[in-house]
Amino acid sequence: MVKKFQTNIAPHGITPPEIFFDRRKFLLTLGLGLLPRITGAQATFLNPPFRRPDVFPASRNNDYRLPTTIERQSLTPRETAAALNNFYEFLPGRGGPVWQFTGDFVVEPWKVEITGECEKPMTLDLDDFFALNHEERVYHFRCVERWAMNVPWSGFPLKQLLKKVGPLSSARFVRFISEFRADQMPGGKDSPWYPWPYHEGLRMAEAMNDLTMVVTGVYGQPLLKQHGAPVRIIVPWKYGYKSPKSIVRIELLRDQPKTFWQMQPHEYGFLSNVNPNIPHPRWSQTQSFWLDTEESFQTPIFNGYEEQVASLYPDEPRELQRPLRENQIAR
Repeated sequence: MVKKFQTNIAPHGITPPEIFFDRRKFLLTLGLGLLPRITGAQATFLNPPFRRPDVFPASRNNDYRLPTTIERQSLTPRETAAALNNFYEFLPGRGGPVWQFTGDFVVEPWKVEITGECEKPMTLDLDDFFALNHEERVYHFRCVERWAMNVPWSGFPLKQLLKKVGPLSSARFVRFISEFRADQMPGGKDSPWYPWPYHEGLRMAEAMNDLTMVVTGVYGQPLLKQHGAPVRIIVPWKYGYKSPKSIVRIELLRDQPKTFWQMQPHEYGFLSNVNPNIPHPRWSQTQSFWLDTEESFQTPIFNGYEEQVASLYPDEPRELQRPLRENQIAR
């Protein structure tokens, strides 16, 4: 049985559900209502950890527009997207002002190792990443906790990187491992019960889909630390935890890997597609709400990217399912 670790999160505390899902109370709890007044903290809050004027801003690829099922087509304000994040290595147990805890995190130099079932395993540094042609895409982002954003990410397709190492026919899955430094990530040190480092995975067909991105920038600048600097993954039709931050290793595997959140198997599955027909055990997923307003809207299946990815999941539930119980396995 999974150990119930939530009661031990004293250093930062857990946001009560009644506060998290009450937008006004949640913003007041985080201090987001005071954003215009925090100009003294702007260096940490909005300034990227380094500059790459030869790369950013990247040209926008308008072939990747927001889904038409998303009625609101405007971007989420940069300040809002930077103020509230889920990044448990810095702030365990809840989403919140991660930026306040990232000051000691060193993101340059940086290396990412690519290994496993491939012909040419390699290790890349940031110069290697930034030498690849970058573009900007606006994606709709949906957290499993129901909040949503429209965000301009900069980077390149993950398949471009995977092709460089020559995946073998035996490579059926891709595993991502995030950096973990207890001396620089206070949330990780405060929550030793988690199976650090953070690790996630995709099927090979998901990793090679045109939508899946290696991301190094946001809002026309290099990634902020709270967004997963300097390198992260974005998989826009899945819940946000399927897009790992600050990655240091990519593994091509024969067998499906375990993921970080599968220690709670009835809540977080391997596929984890955004689907209003599959409720979380503790809340419905039929409604989403914008991170910067109190407006709610109907959650579209596959987060609006049905046309591009539905063929990957012929058995995706199209009718409302019952919430899973403990010891059942989430999809």
